Amino acid sequence: MAKKENSIAYSKLLSEIKIKIIQARNRAYLSVNKEMILLYWEIGKLIAKKQETEGWGTKVIQRLSDDLRADLPNSSSFSLRNLKYMLKFYKSYPNFEFVQRFVAQIPWGQNISIMEKVQSQKQRKFYIQACIENAWTRPVLIHQIESGLYERDVHDNKQHNFQSTLPTALAEQAVAALKDSYNLEFLGLDRAAKERELESRMIAKIRDVLLELGPWFAFIGSQYKVTVDDDEYFIDLLFYHRVLRCLIAIELKVVEFEPEFAGKMNFYLNALDSFAKLPEENPSIGIILCKRKKRTKVEFALRGIEKPMGVAEYYLTKKLPKHLQGKLPTARQIEDKIKDIDQPTASNS
Repeated sequence: MAKKENSIAYSKLLSEIKIKIIQARNRAYLSVNKEMILLYWEIGKLIAKKQETEGWGTKVIQRLSDDLRADLPNSSSFSLRNLKYMLKFYKSYPNFEFVQRFVAQIPWGQNISIMEKVQSQKQRKFYIQACIENAWTRPVLIHQIESGLYERDVHDNKQHNFQSTLPTALAEQAVAALKDSYNLEFLGLDRAAKERELESRMIAKIRDVLLELGPWFAFIGSQYKVTVDDDEYFIDLLFYHRVLRCLIAIELKVVEFEPEFAGKMNFYLNALDSFAKLPEENPSIGIILCKRKKRTKVEFALRGIEKPMGVAEYYLTKKLPKHLQGKLPTARQIEDKIKDIDQPTASNS
């Protein structure tokens, strides 16, 4: 018995030490990354100042690259391309305090992607903070930028009743978790997709769906059953949000928003709070995802609703310019053409 207790105690000790090592390594990485980013900013500043006073051009940057790589052969940081990024980095963020407080908290690769793909300083700060909060890898960051996350996350565009149905602090968190529209292009469906088809494809690609919904969403199930007065009802998708500490019900509508959708969601949320919500959890929240929505119609539909819910659009394909709309085949039409080609003709049989 003593040996077993000693074994358990040793395992706990080993686990605690491993956690301490990982935490120390993470702190060391963050410290090294911050120092490196600040160094790159200082180098960019030195080059910029010399360009201003001496009129130096690209040839000098090339010479710097050659000499630095010759003197520091073990470093791969001083290529011509990277030195140009350092110069752009300083010019993009001339405020050292801002760099130290925010920009230096994320890796160099993510900083390069933001500089290349985002022009507005306000939007750059948005993506920098999102990287810090969510620990996005570079591919995830690029996906979020290219899918227009900033535009879809603008608070003024979001339609919900969170302020009137939730405590202030919780309402602010709920607003942050909601988007005005969701990019479901990765599902590979066209605009004619039916609700069940949309739902099944979302379940099949749940990892991508969770990435699009945002951090802290955990998938519970599809067609989640709630029973009221012996009648069964089914919620399209049910999630749990770890920060909000509440259930999130999502209803999918492949049509334009209609006022009755809010009434049905209100019913579902009442059922979830009565039969599924744990005592320590916050009130359940509903999100109605529809193909299109008209702002005034949504505003009137949510007015007076007691349960917290939001209404958002989704899109399955990027919108084409007006002069091309209707002139290009859909993905489904292309697939049908390929099937026709694959079928042998009578002369070949």
